[in-house]
Amino acid sequence: MTLHHLGYEVLGVDTDERRVNQVLNDEIASHALTLDSTDPAALKEAGLFEFDTVIVAIGNFVQESVITTLNLKEGGIPHVVAKASSEIHGKLLKRVGADHVVYPEHEMGCELARTLTRPGVLERFELDPDNSIVEVVVPAEFDGKTIADLDLRKRYGLNLLAVCQEGNFEINPSPITRLQKGWLMVVIGSNKCIDRLPV
Repeated sequence: MTLHHLGYEVLGVDTDERRVNQVLNDEIASHALTLDSTDPAALKEAGLFEFDTVIVAIGNFVQESVITTLNLKEGGIPHVVAKASSEIHGKLLKRVGADHVVYPEHEMGCELARTLTRPGVLERFELDPDNSIVEVVVPAEFDGKTIADLDLRKRYGLNLLAVCQEGNFEINPSPITRLQKGWLMVVIGSNKCIDRLPV
């Protein structure tokens, strides 16, 4: 739906005719077809092999997911993104050629846990399992202090990339900038160091 609303041509495929009709009625995609994605001839006839990117969002049916991914790669699709429901499922998808494997349930579970335990962290971009860039609300403890006073690198092992007030970001802010509670700051560092920031 997001890709469609961004103006991309999106073709939805499912074996369930009711779902296909619902997609068309709700205008979630440009086109939608009822077909069996484990049948390479059906994929070819539907024109799927002409697409640049295909997302295989079959999570709970491992066999169908793996066969569909294999069919798409053998059909010459340059970029196949596949949803995995487990680590072994992900390994199988990689083996048959998936270019990118996503674990949405696991990723959302991790994100929810972080949100519940660190409510001040608004956005997180994980660089790897140990390091992130985060957007965090300036805590009350930092209110009225300058960036130089805080010395985030020495005290917390973090580098300040930007501050934001009223929706305007200042990249690489001056050390004499005096922070205010409720502003946002963007920092980079290890997750352990980020977790040491006051709430």
